[in-house]
Amino acid sequence: MDLGYPQEIISGGRFQFGKNWQRFLSILNEERIVEAENSILKMLDLEAIEEKAFLDIGSGSGIFSLAAVRLGASRVHSFDYDPQSVACTREIKRRYLPQKKNWSIEQGDVLDKQYLHTLGQWDIVYCWGVLHHTGNMWQALENIVPLVKKGGKLFISIYNDQGNRSLFWRWIKRSYCSLLFWRWMIIGFFVPYFIVGGLAKDLLRFRDPILRYAEYKKNRGMSPIYDWLDWLGGYPFEVAKPEEIFDFYRKKSFTLERLKTCGAGLGCSEFVFTYGARK
Repeated sequence: MDLGYPQEIISGGRFQFGKNWQRFLSILNEERIVEAENSILKMLDLEAIEEKAFLDIGSGSGIFSLAAVRLGASRVHSFDYDPQSVACTREIKRRYLPQKKNWSIEQGDVLDKQYLHTLGQWDIVYCWGVLHHTGNMWQALENIVPLVKKGGKLFISIYNDQGNRSLFWRWIKRSYCSLLFWRWMIIGFFVPYFIVGGLAKDLLRFRDPILRYAEYKKNRGMSPIYDWLDWLGGYPFEVAKPEEIFDFYRKKSFTLERLKTCGAGLGCSEFVFTYGARK
């Protein structure tokens, strides 16, 4: 499937998420996978997901697809627009569960309704930090509605709208992707800024700064450096207020089960919805 991805990279219209995730593979270990499993169960308020079909939209590294398979999902399907992310997900499967026939992986576009129609419906639709990078977020939010079974759960996260701050970060991300010179300038300024800012906060609170990084992987099993690069370069970049997402899905017969916001800071609001009547 040719989605025109390389041309978007050349023109500065898209961040290479897959390249970033391939770097993440070098630090992936059992502890991070277990943390990913725990984060799924906690947000979904489940003890297990046996006999549930799990769709991973924008699989990225593939760690959450892997977690779903290990948690007992009846079947898992992973797809991503980025071919390097698809390769990363396939590599994780090759390393950990090469014989699993109930885990399928392919390249696909959440903006392609014809493709989505071939996927059917799922008990759990998982889409963390993806739709705001499509270049057409509200259409993507609309497109995933038919994928959720009646009584099924939709777990998404969307960047919080912070007004002028969001406009500033959109400019930073666009600049990061447009020229190599800007990329290194941005990394050289903001990575030390994030490190020093975190250190200052910890010292003011009389907290051991090492704990910040030791505990970071408990947040979805990720790594701070790769999350920082993902943040700095993550373009396209769209945002929404939590109430906008709530209203959007309420009108489509979804009930909000869980909401986690990032407050005034940078980051995503996380939502878990149930579609229609519960089973």
